[in-house]
Amino acid sequence: MAQFQFPEQTAFYKGKVRDVYTIGDDILVMVASDRISAFDVILPEPIPYKGQVLNQIAAYMLEATADICPNWLLSVPAPNVSIGKKCVPFKIEMVVRGNLTGHAWRTYSAGKRLLCGVSMPEGMKENDYFPTPIITPSTKAAEGHDEDISKEDIIAQGLASAEDWNTLENYTLALFERGKEIAARQGLILVDTKYEFGKIGDTIYLMDEIHTPDSSRYFYADGFEERQSKGEKQKQLSKEFVREWLIANNFMGKEGQTVPAMESEWINTISKRYIELYEQVIGKKFEPLKLSDEETRKAIMEALSQL
Repeated sequence: MAQFQFPEQTAFYKGKVRDVYTIGDDILVMVASDRISAFDVILPEPIPYKGQVLNQIAAYMLEATADICPNWLLSVPAPNVSIGKKCVPFKIEMVVRGNLTGHAWRTYSAGKRLLCGVSMPEGMKENDYFPTPIITPSTKAAEGHDEDISKEDIIAQGLASAEDWNTLENYTLALFERGKEIAARQGLILVDTKYEFGKIGDTIYLMDEIHTPDSSRYFYADGFEERQSKGEKQKQLSKEFVREWLIANNFMGKEGQTVPAMESEWINTISKRYIELYEQVIGKKFEPLKLSDEETRKAIMEALSQL
């Protein structure tokens, strides 16, 4: 993916998945690449249309939740590009879980009943619903692995004030409830997700992407209870299948481990899964659109000129 240079650009950051351009001191241009990461490692091959899928789902969900809290988004000038307000980010991710799945299940099955200072009930099976959704935050690492952290440590370390934490907690639970409602209309269960927030002055804004397959896990609602009662794996739309493939190939992002080779058939399978999630969540057919680097740059320039 090309690296651009824009008038009044003051910074550039290449993230795991996005290229982020700072314009002046108050605007961000985020270009969603087709890169894919797992276990905090960028995998060696890009996934066709992944950037477009992520960007368009996020834009849809930000619009659908704009009444809950302010968000950063100003415009979407290209399929894989979003432009929005630059915030001072909280250095935490607000992870919220409705079901005992993924990292929570791995913790639980290891015999632990405390995750990020939150107690998990005894007698649960994998993928069971928690009595109420739980928030299990993590630190937002600039590089390397994010780390679990408790509400108490977040406040003690000054990552958020007690007052700001209450706002973050309320926004997180309200966003998750809205996300579950949107998913349910499409025959899905929003299992877990994460939100990132920042501030402009005293106002807290929702940032980045929400309810995408990179930040969320979805189960199919049809047959969920029957699969649970039989102890069968749930049919899901998320990035977890990529993590499971990596684990099966002896890779979990640990020192000394090598990322397995990705065959073209497997890359196409991942792409189809992302497109499937788009169509399932949005409820309309995915229209693949690839702009050239020059077309993308012009679209961004036009959008910036109108801000």
